[in-house]
Amino acid sequence: MTTQVSQPASPIAGPLERAVNARKDKKLTTGMLGLIGLVVVLATWQIAASVGWVDASFASSPVGAVKALVHMIGTGELWPPLLSTLESVAYGMIITVVVGIPLGLLIGRSNTLYGLTEPLVSIMYSVPFVVFLPIIIFWFGIGAEARLVIVVWSAIFPLLINVIAGARNVDAHYLQVSKVFCAPRLLTLRSVTFPATLPFVLAGVRQAVGRALVGAIVAELFMGNAGLGYVVQTETSAFKMDDAMAAIVVIALLAIVLTRSVAWIERRFTFWSSSV
Repeated sequence: MTTQVSQPASPIAGPLERAVNARKDKKLTTGMLGLIGLVVVLATWQIAASVGWVDASFASSPVGAVKALVHMIGTGELWPPLLSTLESVAYGMIITVVVGIPLGLLIGRSNTLYGLTEPLVSIMYSVPFVVFLPIIIFWFGIGAEARLVIVVWSAIFPLLINVIAGARNVDAHYLQVSKVFCAPRLLTLRSVTFPATLPFVLAGVRQAVGRALVGAIVAELFMGNAGLGYVVQTETSAFKMDDAMAAIVVIALLAIVLTRSVAWIERRFTFWSSSV
């Protein structure tokens, strides 16, 4: 006769499982509340437009915006401006990442550079980039170069702030090990500082991509001849509010997709960190 001995349950399995379930329930509740709030706002807006409390010719309506969006998709009018905006954001983010991450690491690990640049970076991060539009237009005109400058300008400072903060908070033990092995400064930045700073880097990229989209839309509103911002500007000027609102809906959806995508990457590669 064989006797089976049951293994006792792990003492941490129960609390850990409850914590995971509680977090999932909290996310589900928050998501449901957000969805309910959105439905209430849209329903109120539609009712106000239907009964005449709001002039739909000036404020559109959810139904009108959806119909306009379906028409734009069906006729293919949506894709050229959408691709133009995505192109501006993509090029701007490439420059922002290529310049911002190494520069932030260098500033963060050098007390001299940090002391010289910290006030300027903080000021440029705090001041709305829109106030520099006249200067940028004066320097670069109203072409593609100016729009790219605006996108990079709006995106790079959130990234710099995060990367600098991460580089200045690297665990001292990591750096001591690097010194023991006599690693060169650049090798230390690449192999020690950057991996340790990765949660801050990805958090900065998440903020930067949202700011890059804002910069692209603002540039298209003021100096564009293509893009979703240009569609909003031209359709509003022509009093085609349904088309303008449809473009705004696309911008909102694009912002959600971009930021959520980066947030997924952030969770995927920094699951081990809870510092950011």
